[in-house]
Amino acid sequence: MSLKKRLRRTNKNREPMRYSNKLTLDELINAESVIGRTVFGPVPEGHRREFFESRKNVWFWYESWVDASGIMHEMTIRYEVRPTGVYKKVIGGKYAKLEGDELNNFRKAARSYLNLIKTKLYC
Repeated sequence: MSLKKRLRRTNKNREPMRYSNKLTLDELINAESVIGRTVFGPVPEGHRREFFESRKNVWFWYESWVDASGIMHEMTIRYEVRPTGVYKKVIGGKYAKLEGDELNNFRKAARSYLNLIKTKLYC
């Protein structure tokens, strides 16, 4: 079955995945991100969350929200999977190697994401 037909099939949540005839990389990333945001549980009211692999071994987690004072907050973290380990960079900061629970949590989230997109988007 072609990729286009697989993407048009209904996913397990019964939400139709509809795309134009010619899928772009941005459309695929957006579709994966819709699924990826669920990896960390329900998105709180007033929050926006994204989690996706933008290209091989490069991942992004983004969250934005407005606090009680009406101030907008945003956080973007870039993760790179390298032969020497997994490194994260908070936008504007330096890379730091993930270790311990943080590394285990990233691995679990990445596996969950890959499993979800495989079963819900590319089924």
